[in-house]
Amino acid sequence: MDHIIDGKKISQDIKDELRDKVSELKKKGIHPCLAVIQVGNDPASAVYVGNKKKACAYTGIESRAYELPEETSQEELLELIRRLNQDNTVHGILVQLPVPDHMDEREIIHTISPAKDVDGFHPQNVGSLSLGEEGFVSCTPAGIIQLLRRSGVEIDGKHCVVVGRSNIVGKPMAMLLLRENGTVTVCHSHTRNLKEICRQADILVAAVGKPRFFNADYIKEGAVVIDVGIHRLENRKLCGDVDFENVEKVAGAITPVPGGVGPMTIAMLMNNCVESAVRMCS
Repeated sequence: MDHIIDGKKISQDIKDELRDKVSELKKKGIHPCLAVIQVGNDPASAVYVGNKKKACAYTGIESRAYELPEETSQEELLELIRRLNQDNTVHGILVQLPVPDHMDEREIIHTISPAKDVDGFHPQNVGSLSLGEEGFVSCTPAGIIQLLRRSGVEIDGKHCVVVGRSNIVGKPMAMLLLRENGTVTVCHSHTRNLKEICRQADILVAAVGKPRFFNADYIKEGAVVIDVGIHRLENRKLCGDVDFENVEKVAGAITPVPGGVGPMTIAMLMNNCVESAVRMCS
């Protein structure tokens, strides 16, 4: 197990595997396709969408971009999603969040077909995860499981502490760790004795959205620390929820920011899209 868990390398390995798989699928007449919808011109969203397009190009997945103006109505967006739901040449549909304030994010997520919900946000896919049934899993938690597996980290029987209970990371992360036979504790803003609980973790997943919140006092000697946060400081440098320089000295393994969890999210999005194409064409 490497001390620094290299998300860039592991995500590249996954994309290389997917590129080979897509090449084989195309020989069988299956051409994976991802439709990405962006409403408005939020700069951060534009960067994310650009990265997804690059990953599609690398893996051989067709990328269809729908860049809609800020003033697009909710019904116009839902109608586009319904059309894509019916299009058998599209295997994944992704609406880049956040959407403008006049739109209902919940209704948008509910409208995407669960079979094409490669973000893993639809209630049907969330329910499938909780029941251990087939479905798409939110990309960041799925990527973290791959980081752990491919770094030789044993989850079975370990005490896993997830700090954060969001629908996108915290809750599905806890479910996935349970699926891997971890013993899971979920902490949040109302948790008492947070530091003491974190210090019991064999695997700590930090997803609180506060820069450098976790210092060495929160970490058990030799623990595996997964940092989900990403923040830009006043000096323009990026950091995570973990004080990396401080925690690295006591952790058995740790993900850096950038270059840890972030690259895995897009790799797993590509994986879900390819998986969707396989399912729809089988």
